[in-house]
Amino acid sequence: MSDREGHSGGPPPTDDDLSLPKATVAKMISEFIHLISSEANEICEQESKKTIAPEHIISALKRLGFDSFTTEVEDVLKDHKQQQKEREKKVSKFEQSGLTEEELLAKQEELFAASRAKFQTTQQ
Repeated sequence: MSDREGHSGGPPPTDDDLSLPKATVAKMISEFIHLISSEANEICEQESKKTIAPEHIISALKRLGFDSFTTEVEDVLKDHKQQQKEREKKVSKFEQSGLTEEELLAKQEELFAASRAKFQTTQQ
């Protein structure tokens, strides 16, 4: 299926009706991502870093003249960081149990022993 289906047999499409084929849009998106990531990698290397950080992406956008994108990218980054903080605040099962590590290990050993005994009785 093409993006232009529905126009066959009818009047020629107007400028508002024209759209790029999906493959072309996908290629353009891929090229844009490659351009930004290459520039971010260059910035990263200049800073003697081995991992591209969000700040490198923002700097790459600015360097390449996409300043209008940076505000939205920074907002998404803030939201992401907030979500990460909330995840870290979630209490683990270990903390929820109220037991010490030694008590939990003893309980685990009891469960293993019970499981072994059950397995051995079914094998006989």
